[in-house]
Amino acid sequence: MKNILFPAFAAAVLAPAFAAAAEPAQQRFEHDGHVYAYSVTETNGYRVISGVEEKSGKPFKLRVGAHRVRGTVGTQQVNFSLRDVEPLGEAAVTLAAR
Repeated sequence: MKNILFPAFAAAVLAPAFAAAAEPAQQRFEHDGHVYAYSVTETNGYRVISGVEEKSGKPFKLRVGAHRVRGTVGTQQVNFSLRDVEPLGEAAVTLAAR
């Protein structure tokens, strides 16, 4: 599970900053044949990444702090250091936008 989450998380962290809006912009990227749709919001000094793996419908929600990432993927709790995140080889790509 972490092998899928780390790249997904890295792509979200490396994505450009989003303009403040009532509804955050939905972003999408593909990794290892899986398409992920997510949005990023700022809440109480944390970056919150929420989304879904489109094929399975498995939701994820990650709260990114200064040194740690905590959250859920489906029903599984995750908790890891930012140092464990490996950047993707390429910049994150938006597959579709409205």
